[in-house]
Amino acid sequence: MGSIRRAAATVLRAPFTRRARRDLLFCLTGALAGVIGFLVVAAVLIPAVVISASVLGTVIGLMLVVAAIGIARRLGSLHRRALRTGTGERVTAPAPFRSGTGLLGRLDRRLRDRDGWRAVGYAGVKLPLAIAEGYAVVATAIGLAEITYPLVWLLFRNHQPGTKLSPLNAVVPLPNGHWTIETWPGTFTAMLAGAACVIVGVWVARGMTRLDARVTRSLLGPSRVSELERTRAIAVEDAVSTLRRVERDLHDGAQVRLAAVALNLGMAQEQAGDDALRELLDAAQAGVSGALADLRRIARGIHPPALDLGLADAVASLAATSPVPARVRVELAQRPPAAIETMAYFCAAELLANAIKHSSANVVEIVIDEERAGPLRVSVTDDGVGGADPSLGTGLAGLAQRASTVDGKLQVSSPPGGPTTVTVELPVRGREGGS
Repeated sequence: MGSIRRAAATVLRAPFTRRARRDLLFCLTGALAGVIGFLVVAAVLIPAVVISASVLGTVIGLMLVVAAIGIARRLGSLHRRALRTGTGERVTAPAPFRSGTGLLGRLDRRLRDRDGWRAVGYAGVKLPLAIAEGYAVVATAIGLAEITYPLVWLLFRNHQPGTKLSPLNAVVPLPNGHWTIETWPGTFTAMLAGAACVIVGVWVARGMTRLDARVTRSLLGPSRVSELERTRAIAVEDAVSTLRRVERDLHDGAQVRLAAVALNLGMAQEQAGDDALRELLDAAQAGVSGALADLRRIARGIHPPALDLGLADAVASLAATSPVPARVRVELAQRPPAAIETMAYFCAAELLANAIKHSSANVVEIVIDEERAGPLRVSVTDDGVGGADPSLGTGLAGLAQRASTVDGKLQVSSPPGGPTTVTVELPVRGREGGS
């Protein structure tokens, strides 16, 4: 019995809470935005599909489809902002759209924009949600008006007996929910119906707000694939940061202390008078020197010091030490993220080593560039014998696997007799290429 009373009290108190006002305001804006957004997207998308069905109208139709996707993305941003304003819930925006180069490239990228198509889907799903949200607002408004009927009758319709007045109309948002009121006692029926409408409207608004928030998270937030890509990029960056810290610790800590030990051993050698002791000190110093060389080699493998000056200088230092003449061309608008920069350097180093070892080349060219808002490309071309095949080893399979950890890919062009061109594409995350 006590639980029933508590439930009834919760139901009856709902219209008087701040949350009720917040949910109703969200439903009002959501209903207007949902209907208008659906009409705008449909007005562009439906003619686009119809036009695309004809051969001559394919290009125009596809451009209209692209426009519809772009509009849906912008409307999605407005819906996320409305949800944050109305409920305080934040939905993370999906990754910015990255456009390709040229008209066909932009069309292709936009047509394969998963987040854009999910925004189009939200515009369609939002229409029935908007209708339900509008119903909640209308029901509440009708209920609030009808609650005042007894007072309205006393203030404006309390005339002398025999005065004929038009009856009051009462409405509830249900089929055949209309009747007339001709007496003051009859207004209490309308008041009770109005109170019921307010309660129902408030609870429908609460439910639709929750449902709309869930749909917004599902369709206008990052997709599962995008979220996995983002977390993997964070993990890669964190791993690079950790390795960089290890390299600094080795360089500034262990190497310095081993160098000090080697110096002390050298001083002890000069002062030792016993031949046997001097031999032991010689062996100890050789061991320390070997360990120091190993540490330096490990540190360089973790993070080459030349990368501190940028990718162009680091690759130029690789080419300078190559036994085969190597030319370098680096064209980057801005410095890539540390993880991609380090991977690009090691890719260039391994491809150069492969060319030196297997191609019998006379000259090697290293080119590092990027498309606008596209991947970073590392290309190594040699004039050797050709015939390179990733399935036969030569480190290319391992290189392809390393690039795949960041959604990169490796392409090989190596006809018999040469030349050989190996290109590694590494996507650069977090650059905006469009809306």
